[in-house]
Amino acid sequence: MKTKAILLTAICVSATALAAPKPAPVRASTETASADTDWAMHGLDPGETRFSPLAGIDATNVARLGVAWSADFDARTLRGVEATPIVVDGVMYVSGPWSVVMALDARTGRVLWRYDPQVDGATARRGCCDVVNRGVAYADGKVFLGAFDGRLIALDAKTGHEVWSIQTTDRDRNYTITGAPRIVKNRVIIGNGGAEYGVRGYVTAYDVATGKQAWRFYTVPGDPAKGFENKAMEMAAGTWSGKWWKVGGGGTAWDSMAYDPELDLLYIGVGNGGPWDRTVRSAGKGDNLFVSSIVAIRPETGEYVWHFQEVPGDEWDYTATQHMILADLEIGGRTRKVLMQAPKNGYFYVLDRATGEFISGTPYVPLNWSKGLDPKTGRPDIVPAARYAESGAPWLGLPSPAGGHSWQPMSYDPSRRLVFLPTAEMPYGYVSAKPGSFAYDPRGWNTGQDPAASSMPEDPKVRAQIRAMMKGALVAWDPVAGRRVWSVPMPLPWNGGVLSTAGGVVFQGNGTGEFAAYAADSGRKLWSVNLGSGIVAAPVTYRIKGVQYVSVAVGWGGILPLNMGEALKEAVGPRVNRIVTFRLDGKAPYALPPVDPKVLPPLPASAGDPRQVDEGRTLFHVRCWMCHGDTAVNHGGVPNLRYSQAITDPQMFAAFVLQGVGEPQGMPNFAKDLTAAQAEAIRTYVVKRALDLKADPDAP
Repeated sequence: MKTKAILLTAICVSATALAAPKPAPVRASTETASADTDWAMHGLDPGETRFSPLAGIDATNVARLGVAWSADFDARTLRGVEATPIVVDGVMYVSGPWSVVMALDARTGRVLWRYDPQVDGATARRGCCDVVNRGVAYADGKVFLGAFDGRLIALDAKTGHEVWSIQTTDRDRNYTITGAPRIVKNRVIIGNGGAEYGVRGYVTAYDVATGKQAWRFYTVPGDPAKGFENKAMEMAAGTWSGKWWKVGGGGTAWDSMAYDPELDLLYIGVGNGGPWDRTVRSAGKGDNLFVSSIVAIRPETGEYVWHFQEVPGDEWDYTATQHMILADLEIGGRTRKVLMQAPKNGYFYVLDRATGEFISGTPYVPLNWSKGLDPKTGRPDIVPAARYAESGAPWLGLPSPAGGHSWQPMSYDPSRRLVFLPTAEMPYGYVSAKPGSFAYDPRGWNTGQDPAASSMPEDPKVRAQIRAMMKGALVAWDPVAGRRVWSVPMPLPWNGGVLSTAGGVVFQGNGTGEFAAYAADSGRKLWSVNLGSGIVAAPVTYRIKGVQYVSVAVGWGGILPLNMGEALKEAVGPRVNRIVTFRLDGKAPYALPPVDPKVLPPLPASAGDPRQVDEGRTLFHVRCWMCHGDTAVNHGGVPNLRYSQAITDPQMFAAFVLQGVGEPQGMPNFAKDLTAAQAEAIRTYVVKRALDLKADPDAP
């Protein structure tokens, strides 16, 4: 990130609390006060509002919350836990790292069964963003899991035994699944990830009972010589240039979906282009449909209905895969059926979900890649200098590839007409590789970037300046007025998803391990507890035998803790992978393992030959940074190499890097990618970074 050479401009969004709009009357629940209430779908309802009608826990009594029970995943390694639990008929189904699934008694936490799909540790290198899983789906007595290695698995909900299993991806390409399946009628629908690696995105529907494929919808066109799957792909191909299909094109649908039963439309969020660099991907031309788009299709057939592209010709990893919410809003004196999304690019969008018509788009975080949106079409006026690939000049962009908002779910309170969302402010240096230098790497990232040139500078003062720009917040957003109503600053830019309830409470966890309740009308903190490990997942709430419970999955990880540790100095690293459940006056004990002290290993006075160290820096940012962090600063679920004993012993280091001794736990074997001399160069660079830390103990 060459901060000295790049001018940063930004459209600023106020982070101060504003006067709240007058809330609409709270709609009375049709439930009795004691009726059992499930959380049976990923987003609670087909529109994915994540707003619960339960009001037994409210602003007056939330401070009485205590632990009802907790249960650990017992996965092979402590990695990120991103799942939203599902609760059906008193049983909770929740997934953890490595696609492990647990079924628990939702009232007591007693484990009913565990299922481990035995994902090969070598598969970890195929995923950009940790071996996470965002949840399972339930239908007809089955639990459906999208496993990291691309399988869609149906489990018997009572026993955890496999009913059927389908490989949904090409095992010869670097596809993964981290998103939750969705159920629409008799279809179970799943997408995939892998755009950074060079794949072609799609979503697929399978029969709930048998696993038979019903349809597949590709999100970007394939090789024209082989024919197009449908008219939508033929239309999309006209927005591409060159031989885009050779590296896949990207556009993976790795997370968000929503469904409108009345319109019978399934909405899918489509990811970034692959490679990022449009000069490599599409000869520097075209909008590249359906990259960075929301697409509406028929759930029975997969037929295309409409699309809205948020980032034409994306070059910044500005995906449209972020959480979508369906709601009815009073806009311009009439009720509009809308779809709302706060994607990575920094704009909060409101669309007509029947037609895809653009209604509004307003910055919800600072951004500098666009001058604004066309008020009629929503098309962005892209700043010419932001097209770094075409200009050949570096670009310090806002937001970063992590987004102004990433996958962490939002919540919409219809009584207050507010969306609650976690936001992040981070810059990122986009630097293309030298023209003509791109070569497809079947075993690594294929973004078209120069990873060493775009990495953080190692000057401590410059790093501190950049770190000061990195912020997070919990924001209450008025989608009609297009403005912040209130904002709660967070100590980190990477925090948990959100739940809101009819009790006037907003729940969220954060990267310091704090799980808190806020007043929906003001953002005032009402209660909090520290759970001992950073939280990124979204909470849920349910009621059994008259008692309301609130549950959250705990486990620090995901893309930012892995590869941008510089932003997360205050984070509490992964000490547990567990589900924690609260109720009023809960008294269950809550134990945490002791904190492992961070102690640097015995280090030499010098890392060695500066030329070897410099070679190691380049190689590290080609092969290692995705998991072990930009400039070797990591705060995720894999070893922070600066503290590892392995860097002091060339043979031990080579055993991990070139012999695969850590592959079962997810550490790749680079024997086919690196020579012994190159591995040693990487080791000397990490030693150098450990020495930097020794000289500046206050650094992350």
